[in-house]
Amino acid sequence: MRSPKDFFAPLAVGAPEPLRQIPVPPSRMIHFFDPGNEKMAAKVPDLAKKVDVLLGNLEDAVRADRKEAARSGLVTIAKANDFGKTQLWTRVNSLDSPWVLDDLITLVTEIGDKLDVIMVPKVEGAQDIHYVDRLLAQLEARAGLTKPLLVHAILETAGGVANVEEIAGASPRMQGISLGPADLAASRRMKTTRVGGGHPGYLVRTDPIGDDLNEGRTTYQQDLWHYTVARMVDACAANGILPYYGPFGDIRDVVACEDQFRNAFLLGCVGAWSLHPVQIDIAKKVFSPSPEDVAWARRVIAAMGDGTGAVMIDGKMQDDASVKQCRVVAELADALAADDPELAAAYDAATQEAQA
Repeated sequence: MRSPKDFFAPLAVGAPEPLRQIPVPPSRMIHFFDPGNEKMAAKVPDLAKKVDVLLGNLEDAVRADRKEAARSGLVTIAKANDFGKTQLWTRVNSLDSPWVLDDLITLVTEIGDKLDVIMVPKVEGAQDIHYVDRLLAQLEARAGLTKPLLVHAILETAGGVANVEEIAGASPRMQGISLGPADLAASRRMKTTRVGGGHPGYLVRTDPIGDDLNEGRTTYQQDLWHYTVARMVDACAANGILPYYGPFGDIRDVVACEDQFRNAFLLGCVGAWSLHPVQIDIAKKVFSPSPEDVAWARRVIAAMGDGTGAVMIDGKMQDDASVKQCRVVAELADALAADDPELAAAYDAATQEAQA
């Protein structure tokens, strides 16, 4: 570990100063696309208007013989488009692959000024982040970049979960961490072939009501990912970075997708991956606080004044802890509403109705 006094020093001569605090623009959905696919590339200008984060994927879902095409395609797309407030991310190949070095050299030196975040798959520990950290600093210096690139780790191995706290605090570049359920399931030898979501076999059953052990017993499907998401959220919160749910692979099951995203949102995640356009609106809906919750949060904050003491609102006791919870909701709503007039109007209307 570096000395605390040196933690924010550049790791290469000429590299930009590391950020003291990561930016937190809206990132409710990280929308993946294959930059080597011409049809997908043609949709980028329209997609950029609909999503918070657009991610050019170079890793999984890109065949080995298409890796170079995807990399060069991302360079072309980045140079040809103005993404406005939409963030441009990329997921490079894993650190043990034959492509990752060329991914980083090409992208940082050619479009480093357009990229915001580099997503690194299958991170096992702080050592992986340290390697990328130093290499990015060298490449930033070579390219003459003035803004440091941020790093996002994917939690998709048992080793990564075991080391998630040290990963989260490994570098001032760390922007956040995503859950990668499919690879993590394989790493753990879990017996599921689903990409995210629950499993009907992972359940609890109510007690029997008589001698017949099958009569009247209700089952409830459980969340395979609750422990991992909660641990990831804690690691991110403790280090001032952002947690995300990863992919939900059953594109047709929009109901279960919404449920899984909402579970992650309630636990503290700020967004999720969208693999298909149908999931964009789901993520936007779920990771934006509801107008009713925003109205309640604003009401509690107003009633509590300086935030000390306690008040009763509709028969419910509110104190300083309540205000802290409500500020999380209200501040997120304000940040989202600043760029979304429709959402701002919905929040204001609900607040006015609650005050009437």
